[in-house]
Amino acid sequence: MRVFKFGGASVKDTESIKNVKTVLEQTGYDELVVVVSAMGKMTNALEKVVHHYLYNSKEVQNVMDEVVQFHHTILVDLFPEKAHPIYEKVASLFKEMKRFLESNKSPNYSYVYDQIVCYGELVSTKIISAYLNSENITNTWLDSRECIKTDSSYRDANVDWELTRSRIKTIVKKKGLTITQGFLGANYNNFTTTLGREGSDYTAAIFAYCLDAKNVTIWKDVPGILNADPRVFKETILLQQISYKEAIEMAFYGASVIHPKTLQPLQRKEIPLYVKSFLNPMDPGTSVAKGKDLDPAVSCYVVKKEQLLISLSSLDFSFIMEDHIGDVFKLLHEHQMKVNLIQNSAISFSVCVDNRFNKLEELLSALKPKFKVNFNENVTLYTIRHFKEAEVVLLENNFQVLVKQQSRETVQFVVK
Repeated sequence: MRVFKFGGASVKDTESIKNVKTVLEQTGYDELVVVVSAMGKMTNALEKVVHHYLYNSKEVQNVMDEVVQFHHTILVDLFPEKAHPIYEKVASLFKEMKRFLESNKSPNYSYVYDQIVCYGELVSTKIISAYLNSENITNTWLDSRECIKTDSSYRDANVDWELTRSRIKTIVKKKGLTITQGFLGANYNNFTTTLGREGSDYTAAIFAYCLDAKNVTIWKDVPGILNADPRVFKETILLQQISYKEAIEMAFYGASVIHPKTLQPLQRKEIPLYVKSFLNPMDPGTSVAKGKDLDPAVSCYVVKKEQLLISLSSLDFSFIMEDHIGDVFKLLHEHQMKVNLIQNSAISFSVCVDNRFNKLEELLSALKPKFKVNFNENVTLYTIRHFKEAEVVLLENNFQVLVKQQSRETVQFVVK
């Protein structure tokens, strides 16, 4: 079997959805699982629903209406015949979402988030499945929550691999085409969980691992994996081949083209990953597999914006020892801060983190009784793999460098 993943940009509007059909016709769709994200920026729109539901209830209906209208416009374009059953199926999903908002009693943001944001993927896959069937590309729609079982770490759930593998092996049809959702799972009580932002790549890897797939292809709006983000850098180079090890390093440092969790299950079974353009599906794209670390051998840039730099020192000028650092990491874990860089000296400790869940104030309250705390918000973390000295000098000359860290292969800067 093969596994495809189409992200939000590849299903953002009517023409993009029609292009999915073109890609499948050109590449074949027997023995294929297709993992699909929410359409366009729909996850962001549903995040607004969650925010207003919890903090500004008067606006909930307005933002929900925008979500419904967006999908209705696409339905009308794809299915001019208003009697088509897809209209009722989509309406039913939105009614289900509304019932949850009316009956929910939990103030837990992460729990509410997962129960609402999931409708982006559920609706997009219903529409795409129905469209493909109407175009004689017969397929089966699958609720991925029936397969991917997780713990209850809402917004960043951990997969129960044994149970998930058993469910996928039992439920997924070995022949034909299956359409399912990225990003979603369910806990042992069947409440929806999500796998973290950009988790649809991870979903594709989970299905591939459990099905012993031949390969995974991620379809994007770029020709493959580039050595830098084209939205940040004017000149970029297409990487034809990346080893699993190198790709995992790049993902760890924050390369957005691959989800950090995606590569490990693929590496364990040596399942190749291809990143290709959905506009030019027959182009080779980038292969992530066994082989050369990097082809061509060039410097690779990773940029993470909106970072938080926290600098700690001991209140009594004593050494920052292992027990202190252990306490800090425990607090960072409890407050869901993802660590991207650490640097320590005898009496100080600095850490650059993603404050994804807006828990800075809570973290500072926990740190201040034990440490002197300074912090910088909205800093940027630059990472260069296989750097050249001239590239390092250029960055140092163009930014105010707050922290620099360098090894043989990698240099990192936290800058303002």
